[in-house]
Amino acid sequence: MVDERSRDWEYKMSFMAATEAEEEAGAAAAEIHLPAEVDWEMLDKWRFFVMGAALFSGVSATLYPAVVLKTRLQVAQPPSPCLRAAANILRHEGLRGFYRGFATSLAGTIPARALYMGALEATKSAVGAATLRLGVPETAASVAASAAAGLSAAVAAQVVWTPIDVVSQRLMVQGSAAAAAKYRGGVDAFKKILYSDGIRGLYRGFGMSILTYAPSNAVWWASYSLSQRLIWGCIGYHMGGGGELKPGHGTVVAVQGVSAAVAGGTSAVVTMPLDTIKTRMQVLDDGGDRMTIGRTVRSLIKEGGWRACYRGLGPRWASTSLSATTMITTYEFLKRLSAKDGSFPDAFRRILRQSQGKIMPFAFIWPSLNLKILRR
Repeated sequence: MVDERSRDWEYKMSFMAATEAEEEAGAAAAEIHLPAEVDWEMLDKWRFFVMGAALFSGVSATLYPAVVLKTRLQVAQPPSPCLRAAANILRHEGLRGFYRGFATSLAGTIPARALYMGALEATKSAVGAATLRLGVPETAASVAASAAAGLSAAVAAQVVWTPIDVVSQRLMVQGSAAAAAKYRGGVDAFKKILYSDGIRGLYRGFGMSILTYAPSNAVWWASYSLSQRLIWGCIGYHMGGGGELKPGHGTVVAVQGVSAAVAGGTSAVVTMPLDTIKTRMQVLDDGGDRMTIGRTVRSLIKEGGWRACYRGLGPRWASTSLSATTMITTYEFLKRLSAKDGSFPDAFRRILRQSQGKIMPFAFIWPSLNLKILRR
């Protein structure tokens, strides 16, 4: 009996000690004051879309050579090493070969990006507000809103992007053995595809594009949102001491860039087989017959097994990671440039009032960590 009471007493004391230690750790965690986020209602839409078109056109021009190389590798028969394929393009076609179809791609980027950004921000604001009203924790609400926004944005953009993708990819492989037809430019390719296959030809691989980009975008935005929280959690944990951290925009952009690179690289690896199948369906023909998913998969396995589905992974991983980093930093910069006059100070005051005393739990990182993140 005495032994049982002794064990009970020891258990209670150890439990109280652990609780006190956890409370001390939570009290010692740093407060991180992040800049207020610009939401859909705070944006000057005209400025947002016009400046967005200009900024993202520059990003597309920088990363386009990697996209051309990836596309050539995916349709190459027989397969060619990455560096050899790049050297062949440079030797036989010059730098111009890395920009085949760029004008067509750029023309489609503007409306596709407008649809993408509009659907992204509208969905994120609507879903985020709805989940918070339902009592969902802030972290889960943010991840859910980001995933839903990425999904809807990808579907909206593919309505415009798929025909542009078909035409630009046909132009990308011009000069290679995989080219089924010769085109004098984007308009000529558009006319020939429309004449031979109709509207259906311009939407080759549309279903596969949705299967590739919709889950990829959902995973990307959810991973990006979660990665940011994990990184800020690490920063707050290692600061400790109950101090305050007010990171400038440079630090915030660096965290966003790292989070985007991680999310982009992961989504590239996960969706690579789907992207290879989609590209082949849009570019290749099988004896004059339209390529189907089953026919494309059988062809790839015959050529090199399941490894063939990962041809061009290096350029795609690099371009996706770089694109993700530049896209998100450019995107966040664009939103701040596009904020309506006076909206930012108002948001500052409103969010600061709402955030007082709000503790965001990061128990999934460390059980004893409670990190307060405020939007300033």
